[in-house]
Amino acid sequence: TELIVDGQYIMSPKDLKTIDFLDKVVKAGVKVLKIEGRGRSADYVKVVTRCYKEAVQAIEDGTYSKEKIADWDQRLATVFNRGFWDGYYLGRKMGEWTDRYGSQATETKVYIGKVTNYFNRIGVAEVRLETANTMAVGDRYMVLGQTTGVYDDTLREIRLNKGPVPQAKQGDAFSFETKVPLH
Repeated sequence: TELIVDGQYIMSPKDLKTIDFLDKVVKAGVKVLKIEGRGRSADYVKVVTRCYKEAVQAIEDGTYSKEKIADWDQRLATVFNRGFWDGYYLGRKMGEWTDRYGSQATETKVYIGKVTNYFNRIGVAEVRLETANTMAVGDRYMVLGQTTGVYDDTLREIRLNKGPVPQAKQGDAFSFETKVPLH
């Protein structure tokens, strides 16, 4: 017996996304949502749970709108995904399969270095930039840690040798202020 498949993969399902019609799901009486997080990165879990929490709150306070849905869709697309579909809800009969393998996230994460010290009293992190990438004022960054979880922000200032600089390069131990402790 031979199995002939049009694409390269037999099945690669798109990720289920119900935020576009979550108001209908809630109105139908659903009280609990399961967010798939097993085997996913901490930043995926953070973004997805935050978007769905905001959506449920918007439904409850009457501010759920197409504009908010568009914002949540954009934010959800930034983390690992295999493309999105709305499942077998709303009368859909057939599933959807992605035409390419792997993530279709609109953002990529690049390792740049490690937090080498955190100064609790002044709220400043020190990072050793280990890769050939540079970090500049205005760049977005994400820190993942066992006690920090996921923290993301934008560099407002970079300090090198106690003075402000526009960017840091490989080998630099630079510091910047954070809103939460990074450990």
